[in-house]
Amino acid sequence: MCQQSFRGLATLLLLFANLITPSRADDQATSRPIQEEIWALPLPLPMFAYLVRPVGDGPFPLVIMNHGVSMTPTGRSFFPLVEFRDAAKWFAKRGYLVVAPVGTGYGAAAIDIPEHGLYGPFFSKVGKCSNPNFRAPGLAVAQVDLWIIDYMIAEKRIVPNGVIVVGQSAGGWASIALSSLNPPQVKAIITFAAGRGGRVDGKPNNNCAPDKLVEVTGEFGRTSRVPMLWIYIENDTFFGPTLSKRMHEAFTAAGGKAEYHLVPPFGNDGHFFIGSHDAIPIWSPLVTKFLDEQG
Repeated sequence: MCQQSFRGLATLLLLFANLITPSRADDQATSRPIQEEIWALPLPLPMFAYLVRPVGDGPFPLVIMNHGVSMTPTGRSFFPLVEFRDAAKWFAKRGYLVVAPVGTGYGAAAIDIPEHGLYGPFFSKVGKCSNPNFRAPGLAVAQVDLWIIDYMIAEKRIVPNGVIVVGQSAGGWASIALSSLNPPQVKAIITFAAGRGGRVDGKPNNNCAPDKLVEVTGEFGRTSRVPMLWIYIENDTFFGPTLSKRMHEAFTAAGGKAEYHLVPPFGNDGHFFIGSHDAIPIWSPLVTKFLDEQG
């Protein structure tokens, strides 16, 4: 099926779903009509993406939203199409075209059967905790963001500058990695609970290699000059306050530009803060103020 036909079918399915399931994001003050779509992105590594945008032809300023990571094939096979639908719609209602790519190696592509020589195209593993590679997986997802920017500019759907990148957890870590490249189209980056190596063996506040994580954060900070907003949550069991503050200190001491906010505990585990509609009144004033300051 051609991309145009696929995109149209997926849009109809989403619109039908909206008719039978009213979205709570519509309760927001802004009443701009928006449209949700599913795109197949013909990138060097093809992938699906959830897209939501204002109704109309645009072009619109672009927001890219990077999701977190699941380290098991089973977890990746059941990964949601979009993790932050309410948050994405919040941005769309404010005039942005939002692209939330589903990473390669997720959904039906989450195949990992070594005994049969079958491996899915998943490139976010950090290796063993004795010597983790936090840098390369972050830069790999950052490269995907650059591909998306180039593709959306070529499609003439977006304003070719002023891009905002948003990421959560491993997606936030990739956004920090992206900042170290200083792509000229990117105006600002916002992260929620960013990091890698959290909750080893399922244990709260048990990071794979916290000192290494702080070290690599500082390395990214040495070249990063993109304005950033870092939001962490007090009861995040993946990247708690002590670790996130160390990361921020290393990043800014190296030259990076990041505004740090620690918000009060949220739910059972603040790590999933951005995925909740109820969190929007907490983070949206911080995001609005930050973006207004960027002009």
